[in-house]
Amino acid sequence: MLPYMTQATAVPALWAESGGSGSPTLLLLHGLGAHAAVWQRLLPSVAAGWPGRWVAPDLRGHGRSGHAATYSFGAHAADVATLLPPREPVVILGHSMGGVVAMTLASGWFGIAVRQVVAFGVKLVWSEPEIARARDLARAEVRWFATRGEALERHLLVSGLKGLVDPGDAMAAPGVVEDGGRYRLAAAPGINDVVGVDVARVVAAMTAPLHLAAGERDPMVSLAQMQRFDGGAEILPGLGHNPHVEAPEALWRFAERALL
Repeated sequence: MLPYMTQATAVPALWAESGGSGSPTLLLLHGLGAHAAVWQRLLPSVAAGWPGRWVAPDLRGHGRSGHAATYSFGAHAADVATLLPPREPVVILGHSMGGVVAMTLASGWFGIAVRQVVAFGVKLVWSEPEIARARDLARAEVRWFATRGEALERHLLVSGLKGLVDPGDAMAAPGVVEDGGRYRLAAAPGINDVVGVDVARVVAAMTAPLHLAAGERDPMVSLAQMQRFDGGAEILPGLGHNPHVEAPEALWRFAERALL
């Protein structure tokens, strides 16, 4: 275990790890199909530069957390709120889907005192075919694999980490579950039901400042789309959809600028 990490905790079917001490709390929220381990490369920067503690959960239906009958951003936000004491100042760094969970938490409806939201790689516009495909995926049968290696390759592909993380890396391990000699993705198919939410309505309900960024090569969102919600939105040069994995120091420099 790294020196800046504490023992993982389980809170009503929600797995999380944390470290540091003091206030404010930095909440790290991963993207669709991923898990808290994707923050591993960023944690040294957090440990060196953040004045308070940090918390990184596996959202429900992902990684080491339990599954649910249905999935929504409100349900994810309610889950995460159980990890944070009421009225404790919180700053949230959210990737992709995790960015929308962060925006939802910043509505003030969940008893959490969100001070700021920094979100990156958030897909803001969904086409009807994209939404339809997500609905199909949400209702698909669980796919089983004969070997852990095959399952890990699939996990890295669907989470957007293929080519960035080696299948044998500890960062990939929470994405796969073994059951009776067979292997499946830890993520439940139903997690895809959150796709297509009207982000404008979510942002309209926020009571905390929002800062947006995306990698220059991220195909999911453009600068113009982000500027609709944040006039100071930034493009991170040379990076794709996962800057926290590709270039964690560059992402942390953006976060520090956004939080000044």
